[in-house]
Amino acid sequence: MSQKPKPSHGLAACPGCAEPLESGDRFCGACGYDLSAAPAAETGPDRPTVAIGTPVNWPDAPPREPGSLSTMTQHPGDLPGTDSGGHDLPAPGAPAAGDFELAAPDPRAAVRVDDPVPAPAPAPVPAPAQGPVPDPAAPAAGLCVACRAGRVDTDGYCENCGHAQPRERDHMERELGGVAAVSDRGLRHHRNEDAFAVSSATLPDGSPAALAVVCDGVSSATRPDEASAAAAEAAGAALCAALPRGTHPQQAMHEAIVAASEAVNSLAEPAGEGDPHRNAPACTIVGSVVADGLLVVGWVGDSRAYWVPDDRATPAARLTEDDSWAAQMVAAGLMSEAEAYADERAHAITGWLGADAYELDPHTVAFKPDRSGVVVVCTDGLWNYAEGPEDMARVVPPDAADRPLHSARVLVGHALDGGGHDNITVALVPFAVPPQGAGPA
Repeated sequence: MSQKPKPSHGLAACPGCAEPLESGDRFCGACGYDLSAAPAAETGPDRPTVAIGTPVNWPDAPPREPGSLSTMTQHPGDLPGTDSGGHDLPAPGAPAAGDFELAAPDPRAAVRVDDPVPAPAPAPVPAPAQGPVPDPAAPAAGLCVACRAGRVDTDGYCENCGHAQPRERDHMERELGGVAAVSDRGLRHHRNEDAFAVSSATLPDGSPAALAVVCDGVSSATRPDEASAAAAEAAGAALCAALPRGTHPQQAMHEAIVAASEAVNSLAEPAGEGDPHRNAPACTIVGSVVADGLLVVGWVGDSRAYWVPDDRATPAARLTEDDSWAAQMVAAGLMSEAEAYADERAHAITGWLGADAYELDPHTVAFKPDRSGVVVVCTDGLWNYAEGPEDMARVVPPDAADRPLHSARVLVGHALDGGGHDNITVALVPFAVPPQGAGPA
């Protein structure tokens, strides 16, 4: 993902070591080759996400159908301590009622999120997990992955064969508490600027909660990989701390995005005279929590969440709206979706986390599905190759709820097979509805 356009060197790969390059690179991230002295070459069809540099006065969007999954987003204060219909949360194991719909605020709801919860103290909650799972077949630390004999120098190259070593974040996998995520550098970028956090928690009543957070660094900003890692870690930790306290999941998601924003803001260098926070570290964020019969999603930017039911005869749905130029054009009725996303400005983002963001406006929505399925939480490195809900449903394996890590690998493979023009990160969060008539165990 890229925030601001930069002069392009016109190269798809480094002339010195064939490392994939981004259009704004001045030096190769692998061998240090000076790209300003390289001859221009034809580049591929990569269209990185960019951020609009100045605020835009968008026309008002036309009204939408109340039942649409893409209508207004809800803020945490709209639903203090209630479910998506404004009622008390159901007892664990109670069947979820109603259609799959957006949460609607209920002015009659009077339960406060800070009311004491008459429940036993929650069990210790594991910290959100990030990073790769150790591979027992991998060579010992310090040994080259190519020749498996030479030692790796501090600059990341083998002293025996000279091969550049893969970085830890080039490919990451994690499965924890039934939630799984996979992140890959892709085929065109010289580093992975995505990050994720997955974890599980225990609510005060003893019922489980699962969560996933995915962040996409803004490439033209400084240290985008640090921004995404800081945001994912902060948001995951905030959710793990809030849910066991009895905080409503939608409120917890809002607080998690605020915590992620503060973590990214703290990376910004001191403001220069007349140029505050220029090109500060930045990223997008999307997260999902499944808890007590509710499915909560929160986001800023153009990373997305999709709902894919286990029964593929029923429709899938996209649960988020992009903070992007294309989405604004479609919402204003100025372009069709096909026209907007065909435009070169389509991936210009209008919202992100970072010290130079216009304002922090976290979107949060709560859903109450009436059937089982999985939530696909991903960056544009995946959804560029499966944009519509029906497209995503076609590539998600049928057994995704039972094998989330395997399915996440399949989705990353789908994006790589499509070209892998961007970093790819996807997390899968299963959502199970108990059978009708089932009660607490």
